[in-house]
Amino acid sequence: MTGSLQIKNGKYYMVLNSTENGKRKQKWLSTGLPEKGNKRKAEQMLRETLRQHELQNGIVKSDVLFADYIRLWLADAKRKVDPVTYQGYEVLTNSQILPYFLQSSVKLQDITTDILQTYIDEKQTYGRMDGKGGLSPSSIRRHKNILNQTLNKAVKEKLLLSNLCQFLDLPKTERYQSSYYSAAQLQRLFEAIRDEPLYPLVRITAMYGLRRSELLGLKWDSIDFDGNRLTIRHTISQVTKPVEKDKTKNSSSFRSFPLVDEAKKIFLVAKEREGQNRRLFKKDYRENDYVFKWDDGHLYAPEYVSQKFAKLLKKYGLPHIRFHELRHSCASLLLNEGFTLKDVQEWMGHADIKMTADIYGHLDAARKKGMADKLSGSLFGVR
Repeated sequence: MTGSLQIKNGKYYMVLNSTENGKRKQKWLSTGLPEKGNKRKAEQMLRETLRQHELQNGIVKSDVLFADYIRLWLADAKRKVDPVTYQGYEVLTNSQILPYFLQSSVKLQDITTDILQTYIDEKQTYGRMDGKGGLSPSSIRRHKNILNQTLNKAVKEKLLLSNLCQFLDLPKTERYQSSYYSAAQLQRLFEAIRDEPLYPLVRITAMYGLRRSELLGLKWDSIDFDGNRLTIRHTISQVTKPVEKDKTKNSSSFRSFPLVDEAKKIFLVAKEREGQNRRLFKKDYRENDYVFKWDDGHLYAPEYVSQKFAKLLKKYGLPHIRFHELRHSCASLLLNEGFTLKDVQEWMGHADIKMTADIYGHLDAARKKGMADKLSGSLFGVR
């Protein structure tokens, strides 16, 4: 088989030439790619299509629906990934991806780049569950990730020759500009909510820049009162329901901090209150080793903490930030005090400094201004 590219109605088509019983046959296949700026990608698709034809005899024919095969992938994923990751896959698959492909009844072997691209484009324009527009670029990538893993499974099982997700056009991601509180704003926050049950959680989060999962995962074995150390070693996360883990997000997230006096006081009060509540609730007390919890020992749901925090800001007339942005506020204070991005990376528990720079590089303005002034003085004698 040979092939070439042709342009029809402003889009690239693959023209495939073959010979059967001595007769020449020609087949036109749409790439779904507009003419402008896509020649290289169209050429790649043509090469892949020709390669697929050569390997076609090795592929097992199957009439399975694409939606049913996505279900098979999801069942596999449940055995391979952690519960929180699976919750995310399950919610997205059942709420968005499966309803779309069940409606179309397309078979796995009939999946094309056009079908996949149409799905992505529709979700980008109309994908929000509340009907108010399309999904964000980051959300679109989560959809693509599930489709990609599903098709990888099909390729591995020799039901497809290649994964057509490689040819999808995705919207460009936009850098999220985080909000954060200054030191003065944090002080006003602490004063406003001092008598609220969430106060100690907010104070510790802002002090150490903890992730919500790390804060709620603090156990008494995380706190060394004699050695004055706080160690992050457990987490509680949630997509649909809370999941307890005796591990951190990554190896860099497993880290220790000095137990400053203010934090030590907060933890000692929590310890004393735990004992009082245990005596008060008696057999109804829910025994566990976590530091922050309801009076009867039940654990805080991560989503409750975020939602309650938002209500407290509104109650006391404070500027809105997300609970996670208490972590950003901590990073901002560290940078303003002259600490480097490398220092912040280690404090925040990021896997690499590029992540730190991507999130907080724009906050490093004061240090860069000082560098620019010194360089200007050296070059031009300006002091």
